[in-house]
Amino acid sequence: MYTGLLHLHSILRYVVLILVLLSIFQAFAAGSKPYTPANKKVNLFALISTHIQLLLGLVLYFISPNVDFSRMSEPTFRYWNVEHISMMILATILITIGYSKSKKAVDAKAKHKAIYIFYTIAIVVVLLAIFTMKDRNPWFNM
Repeated sequence: MYTGLLHLHSILRYVVLILVLLSIFQAFAAGSKPYTPANKKVNLFALISTHIQLLLGLVLYFISPNVDFSRMSEPTFRYWNVEHISMMILATILITIGYSKSKKAVDAKAKHKAIYIFYTIAIVVVLLAIFTMKDRNPWFNM
C-alpha cells in the first residue's frame, strides 16, 4: 500500500505543477480580459489536485518510514518530519486563499490578480522545498 500511494503521490505532483503553472500563466496573460469559465475551471482543477495531493501526502506522512521523530538530528529525517509537510501545507493554504479571493472578487482583473499572486507564491514555496531537499537529502541525486 505504501509503495502504491508513494507512486501516486509522485505522479500527481506533475499534474499539480502543470495545472498551477497553467493558472499562473493564464492569470498573467489575461490582464484585464474577462474571467472566463475556462479560467475558473483550470483554477479549480489546480485547487482540487493540490488538495488531493495534500491528502495523499498526509496519509503517507503517517505510514512513511522516513518520518521518525527520534532521528530529528539527521537532516533527511528532519526534512520529512517537519520541513516538507510544513511547506506543502503552506502552499496548499496559499492556493486555497488565492482561489477564494478570486471567487469573491467582482472585477475580472482582481480575479486574475488574486490567482497570479497567491498561486505564484505557492509555487515559490514548493520550489524552495524542492531545493531544500536537494541540499539536505543524499538520496535526491540518485
